[in-house]
Amino acid sequence: MNHYTDISILPDPEFPATVLMNSLYTKLHRVLCDLNSTRIGVSFPQHKIMLGNVLRIHGAVDDLTELQQKDWLGGMAGYCQVSSIGDVPTGVKHRVIRRKQATMSHSKLNRLLKRGSITQDEITQYKARMFANGLDEPYIELQSGSNGRRHRRYIDLGPLLDKPVAGVFDQFGLSKTGTVPWF
Repeated sequence: MNHYTDISILPDPEFPATVLMNSLYTKLHRVLCDLNSTRIGVSFPQHKIMLGNVLRIHGAVDDLTELQQKDWLGGMAGYCQVSSIGDVPTGVKHRVIRRKQATMSHSKLNRLLKRGSITQDEITQYKARMFANGLDEPYIELQSGSNGRRHRRYIDLGPLLDKPVAGVFDQFGLSKTGTVPWF
């Protein structure tokens, strides 16, 4: 993770930055799947309460060059500005950027119901507790390519670390253990 490129969402009067970031991230996910990539990570350097309007993509120069050659932005190219590939500055901190999930998904609850391990009332109570507590992390809203359903992928930014930690990245550019430079 010694190189990076930034993709900045340009202001648009018709579309909020969050909608454009959702679309950009969906396109990135598709190209990472096509490349079967496990060495490209993402970060959101303008993260405050929301993820911001910059998607930073981290990796080796060869991986980032291959990504850029795919011309994967398509129609999004008019809504964003892509920087050239740059070197990560020295002396930066690192952090794990991973997916945060609720403890049980809807499909897992349904499987428990079919198995008889849980009743419908218990599911309703569980969902009420989850809704009350909620996940307050920022998220990307994606549309499934297979079934067309929309779902949220909550993003958890781990604590800042002094040293990088190697790890495998999924095709969303996230990792359970691997860090990306944070600057």
